[in-house]
Amino acid sequence: MTSTDPKNKRNALQPLGPSRLDRFFTSRARQLARHTSRRGFLSRLGMLVIGAGSLPLLPIARAAAAPPGANGEPDPATPQGDIYDCNYWRYCSIDGFISSCCGGTASSCPPGTEMSPVSWIGTCLNPVDNKHYIVSYNDCCGKTTCQRCFCHRNEGDKPVYYPSKSNDIDWCMGEIGVVYNSTVSIVIGVQES
Repeated sequence: MTSTDPKNKRNALQPLGPSRLDRFFTSRARQLARHTSRRGFLSRLGMLVIGAGSLPLLPIARAAAAPPGANGEPDPATPQGDIYDCNYWRYCSIDGFISSCCGGTASSCPPGTEMSPVSWIGTCLNPVDNKHYIVSYNDCCGKTTCQRCFCHRNEGDKPVYYPSKSNDIDWCMGEIGVVYNSTVSIVIGVQES
């Protein structure tokens, strides 16, 4: 036998009321509305858009991002030239002391220094194989300035407000230290025709 007491019966068309999940999101939405304004939201949105638009202006760690073995170094059988001379082909956009003269090589820093993770780039013509190579110039940091083999070549140099192609910025910063020693030139690719 079923009970016919109207207090125990629930009408199938009557809504159950808000669930705990509904009450939670309703209270959070009202709390957010009490503590924020449209002007504040638009201000934060504007900062986000401006910040995202300025990302291409930041320096880029090109040499560190290149996968090992994927560099564009010329064929080892190709004569390279004098790595101690400012007129060496891969130094076409260098500004500083050549690492080769300071105990390093054209592509590695001298002992006791660390390579800056950010760099500027240049595109240099190797006259032997007549190819254009993309070269990353990284500062070697941590020891006093080398003071040997200073080169200042400006092929393709851009103003300082275009930092990824400006050779006038000292890239030694952060945990490496701010003391500049010399500059390496790492071939990171071959320019496509």
